[in-house]
Amino acid sequence: MTGALIVNNLAGLMMITSLLVIGAKKPIASCWFYALQSFVLVMIFVTLANTLDAHQLTLWAITAFFTKVLLVPLILGFAFRKLSDPSANASIISPAILMLLAAVIVILSWFVVEPIQIPMVVDLKPALAVSLGHFMLGLLCIVTQRNILKQAFGYCLMENGSHLTLALLAWRAPELVEIGIATDAIFAVIVMAVLARKIYRTLNTLNVDQLTALKG
Repeated sequence: MTGALIVNNLAGLMMITSLLVIGAKKPIASCWFYALQSFVLVMIFVTLANTLDAHQLTLWAITAFFTKVLLVPLILGFAFRKLSDPSANASIISPAILMLLAAVIVILSWFVVEPIQIPMVVDLKPALAVSLGHFMLGLLCIVTQRNILKQAFGYCLMENGSHLTLALLAWRAPELVEIGIATDAIFAVIVMAVLARKIYRTLNTLNVDQLTALKG
């Protein structure tokens, strides 16, 4: 099995884990699925590093493992462990429609990337399409989920999609830039976790439809 085929298959697995992150009923379960997805992303970095002979991606993989696979899920799990609001668990769309929209997003993303003729991604177009679709799926999570905790995971999905895009198109970026990209999620997640806990303690809800007190 070639490196490109492995990367494309792992990218497809990332889409499956995204659906699991969005569809999980408990935030703790979403944390585990996000950690699994981030581990798949790390495996993509490692495979690309070996395929493209890019030591920068090896360092990126190590950094992403500690930040995305370990730290971010631990931070979210610790911050969200006591936050619960059954009224916020419902989604605007059903799981079946979510899977259908995910398939449509990937298909449309393929039509977007198909004309690209960059030599280094000719064999990686499926992964590139998934990276774009993954970003859009994270945005879909933010729009369709009423639970602000799920919306935080939507941001995390968008970021993983953007990381995959950068790994495919900008793998020659300096190591310092790649480390900065891999660690930015920690600070964003901390801010979102603090805000979510503050909202829950103040208004006793996680349902974005009930946050009318924040208007004006």
